[in-house]
Amino acid sequence: MVGAWTLQFEEFDPAREGLREALCTLGNGYLASRGALPEHNAGEVHYPGTYAAGCYNRLRDTADGETVENESLVNLPNWLPLTFRAQDGPWLGQTGVELLDQRHELDLRRGVLTRRLRVRDSAGRVTAVTQRRFVHLRHEHVCGLQITLAPEDWSGTLTVRSGLDATVSNWGVARYRGLSGQHLTLQSAEPAGADTVLCVVETNQSHIRVAEAARTQVLSSGQPVAPGREVYQEQGRIGHEIKIDVSAGQQITVEKVVTIYTSRDKAISDPAGAAVQRLTWLAGFDELLDEHVLAWRHLWRRFRISLEGQESRALPTVRLHLFHLLQTVSENSVDADVGIPARGLHGEAYRGHVLWDELFVFPILNLRLPVLSRSLLRYRYRRLPRARAAARAAGHVGAMYPWQSGSDGREESQRLHLNPLSGRWIMDASRLQRHVGLAVAYNVWHYFQVTGDREFLSHYGAEMILEIARFFAGLADYDHGRDRYVIRGVMGPDEFHTGYPGTGRVGIDNNAYTNVLTAWVMLRALDVLDVLGDDRRVELTETLGIDPGEPQRWEDVSRRMYVPVRPDGIVNQFDGYEELAELDWAAYRGRYGDIRRLDRILESEGDNPNRYKASKQADVLMLFYLLSADELGELFDRLGYRLPRDAIPKNIEYYLARTSHGSTLSAVVHAWVLARNHRAQALRYFVEALESDVADIQGGTTAEGVHLAAMAGSVDVLQRCFAGVETRDDALVLNPYWPRHLGALQFDIRYREHPLTLRITGDTVRVEAAAGRQPPIRLCCRSETVMLGPGEVVDFPVSRRAAVTGDPNQAWDGDQP
Repeated sequence: MVGAWTLQFEEFDPAREGLREALCTLGNGYLASRGALPEHNAGEVHYPGTYAAGCYNRLRDTADGETVENESLVNLPNWLPLTFRAQDGPWLGQTGVELLDQRHELDLRRGVLTRRLRVRDSAGRVTAVTQRRFVHLRHEHVCGLQITLAPEDWSGTLTVRSGLDATVSNWGVARYRGLSGQHLTLQSAEPAGADTVLCVVETNQSHIRVAEAARTQVLSSGQPVAPGREVYQEQGRIGHEIKIDVSAGQQITVEKVVTIYTSRDKAISDPAGAAVQRLTWLAGFDELLDEHVLAWRHLWRRFRISLEGQESRALPTVRLHLFHLLQTVSENSVDADVGIPARGLHGEAYRGHVLWDELFVFPILNLRLPVLSRSLLRYRYRRLPRARAAARAAGHVGAMYPWQSGSDGREESQRLHLNPLSGRWIMDASRLQRHVGLAVAYNVWHYFQVTGDREFLSHYGAEMILEIARFFAGLADYDHGRDRYVIRGVMGPDEFHTGYPGTGRVGIDNNAYTNVLTAWVMLRALDVLDVLGDDRRVELTETLGIDPGEPQRWEDVSRRMYVPVRPDGIVNQFDGYEELAELDWAAYRGRYGDIRRLDRILESEGDNPNRYKASKQADVLMLFYLLSADELGELFDRLGYRLPRDAIPKNIEYYLARTSHGSTLSAVVHAWVLARNHRAQALRYFVEALESDVADIQGGTTAEGVHLAAMAGSVDVLQRCFAGVETRDDALVLNPYWPRHLGALQFDIRYREHPLTLRITGDTVRVEAAAGRQPPIRLCCRSETVMLGPGEVVDFPVSRRAAVTGDPNQAWDGDQP
């Protein structure tokens, strides 16, 4: 159940425990730990997982007679183990302990997971338990777990076990279990002081050393006590066993504070020494918790959003989505050389790889914490040499970014993947999704549009955009028959179509999304050359070896790129799409019910989605998501295509009827594109996007990690779709569509260093700028354009010209936001 600022789970449901663990994950951008129970090891029900951003390891296997190599985000030693027993009874988590009641509560405002339970052991002894934990937002290497134990009807010896477990493996995704998952080699496990133990492991291919140090202390009535304790050591495990004499009604508190370091960290000599030393500097659990809560309070100020009216019930889930985004990437990610894993740091699906999901995340970060966007874009910049090498290997100049990226930027996409319905290994052609490079260029350009960060553009961004443009200009061949440029042998965002039926050839030709965005990137490359200073332009063109004729080719491609447009205005997803068979959607829904993963269903029947007009997710419609109607219209006009006035709604209706929504991103994009003309449908898809993980609409996938892009995208639907916030042409552009009956939407953003508060109702758009000394910004709303300076407020009424005032109280009639 989602409350205003909480996520709550009652009782215990083994079938949904993986979902609960993923949604109760705590993180700080450096590391994250699933909300697993501290008394349980990994098994079919429970899966403790701790992941450090950027900590990858590579293993080889044989699958279907072929050698396959997979790089994975590594599951680190489990720091949670903490259990107890009454007298000589069974340990919590073992057979013989009955769970009387249980409640989990994730506090989104404070970043704290609390669990309350009562248990009765086989001798009838009842104990009340309260657990609290955090992964510290300010101190990125620090985690804490506190357990308060209260014997209700017994007195005697309470024994507590607290330790570290290095016997873990990557076992969290069932379809990967036939492949190797043992990434860690134990280096040492030993005491490191009277109340501290240390565990050191090393990844067996990338040779990243990881050290975890755990300090366990006991308090009675808030005061430290010195109970008897012994070190226990088992294969791969180490900890303390602590014995305490207790009386019925007495409360005993055990505090476990853990530090985690890796050899990737800066400003340390070695991880083990750093982990142990840091513990000696740290205060107790409550003091650390206060600092952690303060850090979350500061962060939430930057991400304030409110909904008043009919759709206010959506706000708690919006907050949950922001919470998980900010646990995956935060200011602790800056300079860490990490990207945005598609499934967060919450599980092992996609093996922790970085795909194009940042396309849906950057719009949120750009307007609130642009320093994070800059850092994440530098992850791509550092892998530019590898992208250049990939382009050269494919016979092109420029940079070819991989569809899936990990540690060093090589292509990490599987060559084979397992269909769990048929049990067969299937050829995987997803590496042909070249459009990921277009997404990188799009992200760089829009970061620049929001921030005006010329230093970044000059030193990093321009080089990426130019090299991506060079690659796609080379990928485009001139077709003399069409007198246009074409791109062959790729895959679009749809992912179902990997080739043409009966040909044996991999890839499709002239994917509309890829071709249109290629034309867009050509224009941005030309813009970059205009924006750069003369000296830097000369330096870059000389360094990159850009031929004087290349910009002219970019110009030509931007005007003569082929797009498969039908006479009726329908944009074919790719060449030959209209010749494919129609799928009997009603029949498949009748037979299978949930047909989101139609590709797996068809393959299990010996069929192939390449034969049908059927898409997993938005492809052509992604164009309407990324580009405004004005931008898209200008681009098609430039290309010489005259689309009928009803082309956008016709395309939406056409492809909506042929999409299985096999990706959580599909609901985000369809909510967006339907908002202008089909409000009820748009709200239905918006709700589906909100429920993607909370309701686990894909039937078990959330347990493997949250769908981070869908989470960020659902927030972006409010921001860029309903509120209509765009950043282009050196202006903040507002084109809101917020129906009056939905009440008011209000949120804070930063544009060109101006802190702004936006309030949108069905009648008015209000923008209030905080005080400061920044130069005014250009603000556009439909046909109105104003210059907004610090401390000013602008109203864009529906029926009157914009009014700018210098007095926020006057503009709000005394009603402060």
